[in-house]
Amino acid sequence: MNGIFHLAFATTDLKRIKAFYGKFLGCKEGRSAATWVDYDFFGHQLTIQEVPKLIKTARIYNPKSPASPTGVPSDHWGIVLSMNDWKKLRDKLKKVGLPFLIEPRTVMKGEVGEQVSLFIEDPDGHAIEFKAFADPDAVFQRD
Repeated sequence: MNGIFHLAFATTDLKRIKAFYGKFLGCKEGRSAATWVDYDFFGHQLTIQEVPKLIKTARIYNPKSPASPTGVPSDHWGIVLSMNDWKKLRDKLKKVGLPFLIEPRTVMKGEVGEQVSLFIEDPDGHAIEFKAFADPDAVFQRD
């Protein structure tokens, strides 16, 4: 089966979150109301709902994961881009000085699944990963 991914999460400041996803990242706004907004996030649907208070959970790291030395948060989401688009986004983020949660880097170098990755946070602290594979067919490759 194929489909598009839907992700919904909360914010305490819809105006600020619209500036980030709509203006800064350039996501196209879809349906919205006074307390929520839908965005086209690279062909996938984000629904962001305004709430009076956010309750954040601690980020837990898996000590057995090869990614743990880099501090990859367990509670993150993101998008796999083409290498060209990933480089454009990386350069844009550097140019505007948005701080990286995790700096752009190559992950699993020389192994199956080698990829480039970077993490940023949205204004509410949601960790977002942007990654790309030199070989787009390697996204789900096991060996």
